[in-house]
Amino acid sequence: MLLSGRVQGVGFRYFVQQKARECQLTGWVKNLPNGKVEIEAEGEEQDINCFIDYLKIGNGYSRTNQLSQSQVQPSADFSDFTIRY
Repeated sequence: MLLSGRVQGVGFRYFVQQKARECQLTGWVKNLPNGKVEIEAEGEEQDINCFIDYLKIGNGYSRTNQLSQSQVQPSADFSDFTIRY
């Protein structure tokens, strides 16, 4: 997933990590140099949908203008949801 808007410098990655863990997802989140945030999340479809709803709402400081999503083959390499730098 790629998210754009006010998603950097507002604690958004930590919010994403917390919500992903609440939704029982694994994967990662990281800031991109172009101001967007990239997320790779793995889990059950209903959990992914719940997670996306949280992303659209944001953490009170963030604002998501655009969320683009694509499906990739699950890697099962993740045991947790982490923040990448």
